[in-house]
Amino acid sequence: MISIRNLWLFFRLSRPLFLLGGVLLYGLGAAILDYLGRPIDLTTYLLGQFAITSIQLMTHFLNEYIDSESDIENPNRTLLSGGSGVVGAEGLPRNVALFGAAFALAITATIVIIFITTANMPVIAWVILALIFLGAFLYSLPPISLSTSGYGEITTSVLVAGLLPAFAFSLQTGEIHRLLVMTSTPLIALHFAMMIAFELPDYATDTKFDKRTLMVRMGWASAMRLHDIAIVFAIGAVAVAFSLGFPWRVALGSTISLPLALAQIWQFSRIRRGFPPNWRTITYTALALFVLTAYLQLVGYLVI
Repeated sequence: MISIRNLWLFFRLSRPLFLLGGVLLYGLGAAILDYLGRPIDLTTYLLGQFAITSIQLMTHFLNEYIDSESDIENPNRTLLSGGSGVVGAEGLPRNVALFGAAFALAITATIVIIFITTANMPVIAWVILALIFLGAFLYSLPPISLSTSGYGEITTSVLVAGLLPAFAFSLQTGEIHRLLVMTSTPLIALHFAMMIAFELPDYATDTKFDKRTLMVRMGWASAMRLHDIAIVFAIGAVAVAFSLGFPWRVALGSTISLPLALAQIWQFSRIRRGFPPNWRTITYTALALFVLTAYLQLVGYLVI
């Protein structure tokens, strides 16, 4: 019999906080549509969101199944890094994550069939959805395993911050707009910086289990400098976009999060100088920087 405790553990296994991020980024693409005065079909929008969420769930479950051994050994695990922490002797069996991935994959296939039979889905939207699925499916799965290839961080950032808004937009219009590029470019850089911040608490464990993430391949100091460069690039990208016609309300929303960006760079500089890290503060600030920027961009597009 399924207990309340096991249901709660399974809920945590799904990483609901990251699922909300998918809702936000997908919604950002629809917000750009609204800003441009384009109509939004609600049924199509919801089907697209269900597809994105089921793909995210598949990725989370596969990652938990494959990385469960190293996650258990991680002493620096936070709410945002090192896995959910619910797979193991005192939590859920490892196979639960595998069954969850299979079920999420079945839901994704069902939604694709619905799109094929009932909706006139544009070709560009099919291409973007295929790229999203492949990036998510191959993130943890051997032999490609993007998460340990040294390219997983940037491919995931492009997928989440670039392709999710583009999918929402193209699903309704069959087009790609320059505002998508202007909006997504700084977000991709901030998401990349966030990925590096999430890997920092896992560095020792990843090294022990030879999990060849970008940080392990580069070394912690070099990866942390790359984190700072990504944040500075994001700030510069907003300035360039504004000079090219980026809506001022959206640009303003991006700059409101500037203090968080500077705080994150300052925290990383302290670690490089030998100060003891606060893993929760580092990961929470990285998440807040990315989410707040994306949210304020979305609000900027919706406020008239």
